Amino acid sequence: MKEYSIYVVLTRTSTIISKLIHNFTRDKYTHAAIALDKDLKYMYSFGRKWTYNPFIGGFKHEDLNEGGYKFSKNLPGVIIKLQVTEEQYNKVKRLLDQFIYNQQYYKYNYLGLINNLRNKEVYYDNRFLCSEFVYYILKESGIIDFKKARNLVRPEDFLKLKGEIIFEGDLRTLKPAVERKRHTIPYEFCIQAAKLNWFKS
Repeated sequence: MKEYSIYVVLTRTSTIISKLIHNFTRDKYTHAAIALDKDLKYMYSFGRKWTYNPFIGGFKHEDLNEGGYKFSKNLPGVIIKLQVTEEQYNKVKRLLDQFIYNQQYYKYNYLGLINNLRNKEVYYDNRFLCSEFVYYILKESGIIDFKKARNLVRPEDFLKLKGEIIFEGDLRTLKPAVERKRHTIPYEFCIQAAKLNWFKS
């Protein structure tokens, strides 16, 4: 019987925003992403759209060698493998397709970051924090439910998941494997690959 898996990736980068969040919350990790494969070629989240501009953010395909990750000589992180059903896996892919097709519509929820730190429940249809986005995908797919407003979910909350930790430590040690597979992946290709079930668990 074929197995289906989703991967949650938690990190703490060296960006100013990450450092501020860490100093305020003392959480081990400050960023969350979701991936369809263990090699993290198809990894998505909300964050800065351009490497050197932290003020414009939105939905994006992420690469451990680019964006906010690029500033971190050491990149503390953990990769959590979640075993899911075929139905849940396909629902995750359909939801990601919606974000990919309409990526220009979605923005980073900067105000939500403040509300999260204040424990204030406020969220919007087209604005997401990184952890808010990952939680939204997993919850809407029937995989998890933390019983809280999505904007109040922090990366640290995903450590409570009943999944398998397949890596924990400096994600920079994965760099050789990542670089061998590194290339620009068109969003249209990602969608087509998802529909043809090219992703492997």
